[in-house]
Amino acid sequence: MSSEKSQPQVTLYRGWDSPGRYVWSPFVVKVEARLRFAGLKYKSEVGSVQQSPKGKIPYVDIGSSSRETKTLSDSALIVDKLVDEGLLKDLNARLSPVERAHDVAIRALLEDKWYFYQACEKWHENYYAMRGHVLWRLPYPVQVVVGLLVYRSVSTTLHGQGSARYTEEEVSKFRAEIWGSIEDLLIDSKRKQEGSQKPFWVLGNDHPSEADTALFGAISATLVTTASPKSTKAIRSYPTVMEYAKRIHEEYFPDFEIWT
Repeated sequence: MSSEKSQPQVTLYRGWDSPGRYVWSPFVVKVEARLRFAGLKYKSEVGSVQQSPKGKIPYVDIGSSSRETKTLSDSALIVDKLVDEGLLKDLNARLSPVERAHDVAIRALLEDKWYFYQACEKWHENYYAMRGHVLWRLPYPVQVVVGLLVYRSVSTTLHGQGSARYTEEEVSKFRAEIWGSIEDLLIDSKRKQEGSQKPFWVLGNDHPSEADTALFGAISATLVTTASPKSTKAIRSYPTVMEYAKRIHEEYFPDFEIWT
């Protein structure tokens, strides 16, 4: 009998029944990009928050015929576990200490700042579009009731976190600062790879880091989201940001429908 270990099967639960298309969650796209950067094969399923260990989308199942299936949620914890399991290489292993700090800072900017500014726009300014998309599985009368409960919960979180305390004009300024800074980073990175049509990376190296998965997730999810038109317009106004995302799409997601 062969002693070779069977390759674990990875199943990614994306929350929506939309094969071949980006979803509205930047964290789903982040994990999917991470898997594709590594060339790790996976299956996509819809799943539900009720089945997720932490009640969050995305989550993954890791299993094989020779061992028990593990179910993990939270995008950062999923990636950490896949690295620990040897299924993914550590993208940040070659970074210098300063680059590691920059990588952490970019991820925090996107996931602890930008994400909540966009959430305000989704839930406070475009509630009905957001409700219908997030609660797509529920019949309309149930959406009305559950939507109010979700709205109250999200609003409480956003107020406690601080983003909901700003005016729309203030958030617009913050949004421009974030994407203007990202544009500047990417302009410098693209300049270093002048003449190449391959993807360029936010830290300016010849390989991606974890920050690129968060950045591509934020861009792609926003470009397909109809509940945050101001955020979408802001991203589209930066040509190098758009080119960055397009090159990654063409290299790693050729089977996906691109944003229009």
